[in-house]
Amino acid sequence: MDRERGNRGPWLLDGLVALVLLVIGLAGTAPAGLNQGVEAGPGAYPLVVVAALAVAVRRRWPLPTLAVVTAVSTAYLVLGYPYGPILLSFFVAVYTVAAYRPVRDAAVANGVALLALLTHVFVGVRPPGVVGLMPAAAWVVVPFAVGVTVRLGRENAARSRTDEARRLADAERLRVAREVHDVVGHGLAAIHLQAEIALHLLARKPEQAEAALTAISRTSKEALDELRVTLTVVRRDEPADERAPAPGLAQLPQLRERLAGAGLPVTVEVDGAPRPVPVAVDLAAYRVVQEALTNVLRHAGPATATVRIRYAPAEVGVEVTDTGRGPAAAADRPGYGLAGMRERVTALGGSFTAGPASTGGFRVSATLPVEEVA
Repeated sequence: MDRERGNRGPWLLDGLVALVLLVIGLAGTAPAGLNQGVEAGPGAYPLVVVAALAVAVRRRWPLPTLAVVTAVSTAYLVLGYPYGPILLSFFVAVYTVAAYRPVRDAAVANGVALLALLTHVFVGVRPPGVVGLMPAAAWVVVPFAVGVTVRLGRENAARSRTDEARRLADAERLRVAREVHDVVGHGLAAIHLQAEIALHLLARKPEQAEAALTAISRTSKEALDELRVTLTVVRRDEPADERAPAPGLAQLPQLRERLAGAGLPVTVEVDGAPRPVPVAVDLAAYRVVQEALTNVLRHAGPATATVRIRYAPAEVGVEVTDTGRGPAAAADRPGYGLAGMRERVTALGGSFTAGPASTGGFRVSATLPVEEVA
């Protein structure tokens, strides 16, 4: 129903324009003749009516509308009737072709219309002669210029909307790709190390291998649940999966437990009273910690890690340090992790640093501005 109403809108508007032109034409032709000292005979009014009514279909059939209005306007002027409201219908027809047809087609069509309209300048009952060239040409040049300007503005606006939609879609794809990278990368890194432990202990200490396999099962389930929550943003028509909470700093204990099972002891320190923060900040802070610890798991070798969370009135700070081999391995394979963390933080107006720690190992630090959440 809304689509039908939208389709009727232009028809109703064009019909209203035609009605206004008809009223102006019928009421204004005679006074225009008196003002010019030219009598508007009875034959003028049928031509005025046809020109005005043709405008009712101007957007549906712009070129036929221009052809009809040009023909009757030319006949009107050749018969010696006064310059009058019929030229308003001609003005609207020329404008419509320029505004709704390609510029080249519009230029050709309106050029033909101009030549036809200029016929009355040299032939007819009362030809005005060369002095009539400029006024007649103005009734084509002016609406053509206005119509082309409107068309170009409309096309530029449509192009801008398309570009903005594409930019938003690209940003959304990048955001989802970053989320998937963090979730899958962390989960697979933990599962890989737990599998290595299980394979190493399988023959000598099967009971410990069983514990590693149990950790693999738990880690994979948690990663799948988190991935399902992440991908909910792609399938917006599906309800959010409530089996796994939205990732945030509140999930740090589970992250620490998961990494401990993979062989990476993690200490979490909190400075300040924990409080609710905006969802985007909460997620970004958690992802920075998760990705930094995943890099420790992948590159640092035997190591421990410390996570420090700092709550300040206007910001939240996260810092991850480790006691591993330092940045050498990560520097050889920069990958997507550090770049992704930096993009997350800077997109929210925060600051991000990563590099060798003063005590050895590697240090990742991010500060995210926040506003109080009621």
